[in-house]
Amino acid sequence: MIVILTACGSAEDADRIAAALVEERLAACVQIVPVRSVYRWQGRIERAGEWQLQIKTRAALADAVEARIKALHGYELPEIVALPVAAGSSDYIGWVHAETAEPSR
Repeated sequence: MIVILTACGSAEDADRIAAALVEERLAACVQIVPVRSVYRWQGRIERAGEWQLQIKTRAALADAVEARIKALHGYELPEIVALPVAAGSSDYIGWVHAETAEPSR
């Protein structure tokens, strides 16, 4: 299991990306958290209110999640950072795997 982080400039964009990832079974759960970001962009220090997405998924889906974020995101260079989950509830991790698996036919 991994957690992928990205941030959006509006709550609407964050919700749209989160819903697409869950509906397409690329993520089991996406939490949307308001954050305040300070960063350097094109030589200037910027400050912005953003909405961070914490995307719970399987490591095997990292490339597909990245491609989908890039396709849906409004930023020229969206943050896409994958963090490994070193430990956690086996029940929760099992649920993440089940929710991101291909549905049985």
